Amino acid sequence: MHTGGLLTDVFLAAYKVGPRLRERAEMSPSRLVNHQAITSLLDSPEFAELHRETAGDPYAAAMAVLAQAAALRRLLERSQDVQEQAEQAKKAQQDAEGAATAVGEALQQAADEAAEDGTVSAPAADAVQQAIEAAGAAEATARQAAQDAAQALTTAAPGIRAAARTAAAKATEAVREEAALMRAWGVGTGELERMPFDQRARLAERLRTGRLAQWAELIGRFRQMAGGERARKVENATGELVGVTLGNDLSRVILSELAGLGLPELRAVFAARYAAGELMLYDSQGEQTTGQGAVIACVDTSHSMYEAGPGGVTREAWAKACALALLDQAPHAGRDFVGILFSAADKLQVFRFPAGRPTDMARVLDFAETFLGGGTSCQRPLTAAGELLEEEFNDAARTRGDIVMLTDDDCGVTEEWMRGWNDAKHRLGFRVFGVAVGAPRVAEADSVLDALCDNLRSIEDLTDVHAAADLFRVI
Repeated sequence: MHTGGLLTDVFLAAYKVGPRLRERAEMSPSRLVNHQAITSLLDSPEFAELHRETAGDPYAAAMAVLAQAAALRRLLERSQDVQEQAEQAKKAQQDAEGAATAVGEALQQAADEAAEDGTVSAPAADAVQQAIEAAGAAEATARQAAQDAAQALTTAAPGIRAAARTAAAKATEAVREEAALMRAWGVGTGELERMPFDQRARLAERLRTGRLAQWAELIGRFRQMAGGERARKVENATGELVGVTLGNDLSRVILSELAGLGLPELRAVFAARYAAGELMLYDSQGEQTTGQGAVIACVDTSHSMYEAGPGGVTREAWAKACALALLDQAPHAGRDFVGILFSAADKLQVFRFPAGRPTDMARVLDFAETFLGGGTSCQRPLTAAGELLEEEFNDAARTRGDIVMLTDDDCGVTEEWMRGWNDAKHRLGFRVFGVAVGAPRVAEADSVLDALCDNLRSIEDLTDVHAAADLFRVI
């Protein structure tokens, strides 16, 4: 059985941009099962889908082989009888070739022993005759063996085709799932291409098995939403509607104006008013994006954050997906990002991601996967965040940082601490955004968190990423 050879052929077929299959007549009979498997693979629509993902990418092609390996081995095992007949055909062909060689040797022997008049002795003539007969019999046997092998292969071909298609479909799913996983975590194609094979394999394994692995889709939706909000961000982004004005900004055209486009006779009128800047537009008061300093996400990792909401999404998963989107966003504005994980007063971890430096994916995963457990103390992470912004101001004279507090518990702080906090906030000009994750009571008007935050909202549907969309417009 040529399992290794088949896997090599599958890799080359997946990796090469234009794989070429040798003609069946060129193949040794013992390789015909492999040839049929590769032929079935290349001819299948499933492989065409797979090839779009793997061509030119050795890692993806290797992944495809690994995804198909078990199925291809089973295919060869089920084709054992066909393989044995192919091996018999190969041996018969070798025997026929040996018999033909023997005819030549017998003829040479007879010629060497011939008399001067050219006569050949009876034994020599008999040896030639026997060699010819043996060669004929061997040739007939080889032809029959080849026919039997071909017939067996023809009979097995539908099963081989089905197995090859199934294997290719499974491989395509595996390759696409990993690509989607990498995209969800913000690992770009260029970064992957530069990454050594073993490092890429370890990263993929960690993403598949890590603490937030099952929330990759949520993380990806958060990143996509945040990227969309970042793309829409302008100096005076659309905010509260305050009236109607005239202009030619099609993104703000009122519905009654757009309705005219449905009537052919009014389209010319619309075009003329658009050219003159006389379309009726919604007028709004813009949201100001004033941040300059670091973006700091304080993420609660107390035991209560294990709790799941709608769709089975945990509070931790929603909060960390939001924080990871902020981490993705900060460098686009040239801002440092700091992730602070907290729970009880004695449990705090700080992860710093300076702007202008490549993001360390291992460090990102450490931030995402760390869970401290225990109770909740909001005072300590906020103190740490304030100290970081103070340090940034002293080192780089940057102010107007942003702190995002993601928690499911109310904050207990002392009056003395609150006075110092307000002084620091006034001096450094930072803003505090609060997100009560799955705990509406935390965001009530008389809560401590409400007193701490400039902007506070409650998130109850943990499948909803758009509830935080405005954060990404103003941070």
